[in-house]
Amino acid sequence: MLLAGGIATVRIPGQNLRSAVLHFAAGVVFAVVSAEFIPDLVHEHKIATTAIGFTLGTALMLTIRSWTSRAESAEKGQAGRLPSGFLMATGIDLAIDGLMLGIGFVAGAKEGILLTVALTIELLSLGIATTANLTGKRIPQRKTLIVLAGLSLLFVLSAVTGGLLSQAFTGVALAGLIAFGTAALLFLVTEELLTEAHEIEESPLLTATFFAGFLMIFLLEMLTK
Repeated sequence: MLLAGGIATVRIPGQNLRSAVLHFAAGVVFAVVSAEFIPDLVHEHKIATTAIGFTLGTALMLTIRSWTSRAESAEKGQAGRLPSGFLMATGIDLAIDGLMLGIGFVAGAKEGILLTVALTIELLSLGIATTANLTGKRIPQRKTLIVLAGLSLLFVLSAVTGGLLSQAFTGVALAGLIAFGTAALLFLVTEELLTEAHEIEESPLLTATFFAGFLMIFLLEMLTK
């Protein structure tokens, strides 16, 4: 996130490149959920717990989306001030992603590594998006880098917290936690990454990057079996 954001303070990548990165990241995250999290839930066969965890994850993400959207709308058009609504939404997103990474490593080393790859690509895109937003608000470069550093630290702390909390969960509780994370990651793909990716006119090449990301993780999964 710091790397991409730092580069973007000098030159913000074009819309096509950013859309391609978003598509690719969405494919990668979706593949991790499909290949790792969902099979674990099927194997555990904790139907009621899975349903509750998934429902809670979906409800939380929808609530956060509604709240942050109102905050962003209230600040639209204000220049020279940090966009608190956007930064709050980004911070919550990073906190959830970090928790999911911690949960992923508790679910299994391979799940954690694949999720690390997926979220790294997502954070590259998020670093560009955050820098572009702050630059559009005429926020100084130094202040932008400080914000990026703070958001990156939040992700790291959330990942550690997720790992520590997950170690206390076993059996039914762990299945519920994984179901919660599955819903959050699917929301990330469908309502954030792909929604932003589709803000520009779609092309066959851009669409193909989603499947390239999915295929990369799917092949990695097959190679590590």
